[in-house]
Amino acid sequence: MGLSATQLRFSLDALAAREPAFAAGLARIGYPEPRIRDRGYGTLLRTIVGQQVSVHAANAVWRRLEEALGDIENPARIAAASDETLRAAGLSRQKIGYARSLAALIVSGALDLAKLPADDEEAIAELVRIKGIGRWSAEIYLLFAEGRPDIWPAGDLAVQIEIGRILGREERPSEKLARELAEAWRPHRGAAAIFAWHHYKTEVI
Repeated sequence: MGLSATQLRFSLDALAAREPAFAAGLARIGYPEPRIRDRGYGTLLRTIVGQQVSVHAANAVWRRLEEALGDIENPARIAAASDETLRAAGLSRQKIGYARSLAALIVSGALDLAKLPADDEEAIAELVRIKGIGRWSAEIYLLFAEGRPDIWPAGDLAVQIEIGRILGREERPSEKLARELAEAWRPHRGAAAIFAWHHYKTEVI
């Protein structure tokens, strides 16, 4: 499970003690709500279903998949379903390939989501073996579903924008610069990312 409210508060307090800009941001808008997802296959399948579509559309596809497959949390159901069934539920040809890649890795035992490497970079490398799961999706999974405290999705546009705003920079930091800036925030970079998303949704006067 993801970082709890207690863990977030601890990490953000630690960041605020190191970086006055975080302290000022917390004083303005307060602590973010936890972002928690279930660990395992279902969350990664939802990630694939939700790519490049609205939340409403993704939920509709998920409901149709549940109706067509029954136990949608069982990867064997995707593996056994025909392309026609999956297309009728709303998956594109590309997403069918991604879903089958995920299911095959789980069913074969080649990927065990209960035993991902403790090292974050090694865990990311395991997850990106799944077709359709890139670095960003892997990072989000490790942060929201496993609660790894030092995940830093520096390629996320909203994170770049808000870290720039929080730090008072005139221009949005590049991914490279965002990584460099966050080195001083280890091992609390996951909380920094969650705070950046919280800040992004809040009007700052």
